[in-house]
Amino acid sequence: MTTANLVTILRILLIPIFMVAASCGLSYGDTIALAIFIVASVTDGVDGYIARHYNQVSTLGIFLDPLADKLLVVAAIMIFVQRGVMSTGAAMLILAREFIITSLRIVAMGEGIVVAAKFAGKLKTVIQIIVISLLFTPLAGATLLGPVTLGDVAIWIMVAITLISGAAYFKNTGKLFAKKEN
Repeated sequence: MTTANLVTILRILLIPIFMVAASCGLSYGDTIALAIFIVASVTDGVDGYIARHYNQVSTLGIFLDPLADKLLVVAAIMIFVQRGVMSTGAAMLILAREFIITSLRIVAMGEGIVVAAKFAGKLKTVIQIIVISLLFTPLAGATLLGPVTLGDVAIWIMVAITLISGAAYFKNTGKLFAKKEN
């Protein structure tokens, strides 16, 4: 087991703790949840750095790293839907993108095609981390226009960036499959 994979596994193990903190009902639960979310999010960069810098890139890591990212984001989205902070429509758009792209990556791996993360995917991840972090703070409730809050606008920006990055992955993966068949 590589150090990079251990860091990824740590991120996965933090997810239930994050969910308990966010759902415990304590006045400081969101603060703890936010801290755990940030630590888990930072480990995403740490495991990637370790894997590349120390030549620890592995098939397990290639599989676990995006899975850990998706599980963390899905956990946060479930919490926000349960709280009524995020609509089920917004959640479904994000989750559909994640399932579709993950499925495409798995099919590509089966064909011997590695679909590396592109700028759009990295931007999507950064935006998701920022928006999810924002939603755990009182700033999310700041009114911008009528009933529209900063959190509402941030969620729809996250949805838009998520869908745009999904379209970019879909387009690039289609090109890879076309090249493979020729």
